[in-house]
Amino acid sequence: MTENYVKRGNDKVKFLEPEEQLRIIKRGTEEIISEQELLSKLKKSGETGLPLRIKAGFDPTAPDLHLGHCVLLKKLREFQDLGHTVMFLIGDFTAMIGDPSGRSETRPPLTKAQVEKNALTYQKQVFRILDSERTEVMFNSSWLGEMSGEDLIRLSALETVARMLERDDFSKRYESGVSISINEFMYPLIQAYDSVIMKSDVEFGGTDQKFNILMGRGVQKHYEQEPQVAILLPILEGLDGVRKMSKSLDNYIAVEDTAVDMYGKIMSIPDDLMWRYYLLLTPRTEGEVEELKKGHPMDAKRALAFEITSWLHGAGDAKGAAGDFATKFSQREFPEDAREVVIKRDDAKTVIDLVVESSGKLKSRNEAKRLIAQGGVLIDGERVTDINSPMPDKGTLRMRIGKKEFVVVKLS
Repeated sequence: MTENYVKRGNDKVKFLEPEEQLRIIKRGTEEIISEQELLSKLKKSGETGLPLRIKAGFDPTAPDLHLGHCVLLKKLREFQDLGHTVMFLIGDFTAMIGDPSGRSETRPPLTKAQVEKNALTYQKQVFRILDSERTEVMFNSSWLGEMSGEDLIRLSALETVARMLERDDFSKRYESGVSISINEFMYPLIQAYDSVIMKSDVEFGGTDQKFNILMGRGVQKHYEQEPQVAILLPILEGLDGVRKMSKSLDNYIAVEDTAVDMYGKIMSIPDDLMWRYYLLLTPRTEGEVEELKKGHPMDAKRALAFEITSWLHGAGDAKGAAGDFATKFSQREFPEDAREVVIKRDDAKTVIDLVVESSGKLKSRNEAKRLIAQGGVLIDGERVTDINSPMPDKGTLRMRIGKKEFVVVKLS
């Protein structure tokens, strides 16, 4: 494969061929408008040695980032690893308007003090994921705050009311008689104007941002710029498995959660949802996820919780969180009146011998093998996977055999 480079100050950074970059970028996206334009920009970047400018805007309306935001941050980091520049836009000016996307009523604007406080918290959190040396942090108040009334009127002349009412949330509110403030019409235009000032090649956003990002393409054309590519990402469901992850819905996992809390919350999500978390929040390929589906769901969920917690807190803290969860899970699930048995430890014996000798319900070794293969045997909260592993040498074991048999095993 031919090695291409982009400039990074006085350095050169190796990156992949455009087609391979596109393959990486496409994974986990909902829609790219358009793939051909993106491929063309990637090729041009390779030819000129200039990195693409990737825009992602965050309105600091709340101080906590959560895993829903991390879907976007992960894709931004992928662009950085491919040699491109991320422009992390903190919409301190637009936050005082309030993004109307997906809302059924006008949102109260934030005060300047609230915005500034939340913006500082955002910056602290995002660099757990983004490479600070390849990130330009921008505040749109630095240019929007300088616009005159005449500038805003000229900007508002670029679109019509009819065009604004094409937006789904606006049209629904209009048809149902719910008020729409004029400043809400300005929000998509101002977001689009940000793209002009930032000269963005690509803008990221959730699927709920499609209208706003596409408007950016149109406004860039008006200012005789090459229009940005729109990359739309899926909306991540929260802990309830139904509604989008949101602090206001209290179904979120915060970036600032402790490793123990993060691991435990991930373990609580519905089994069906964890495959979506794998695809949107981990480097696992679809093929790898399909392989995980063949195993026991609890093992896959433990691996997911460890990967995400390790990503945001480090492997050491993730390992500690996993141990903490295993202990609490074991204590929570284990009844106080569990049957006790005494078994003589023998180096020649394996785990399956331990299971057969401990159980009062299993009738054969084959039945024990099937139960272990199904993930139905736990020792001290850890699922048994290898029937041939040696018998533990710990003095006392707490075993769950199947769904209802609990045994305290004392090894002599």
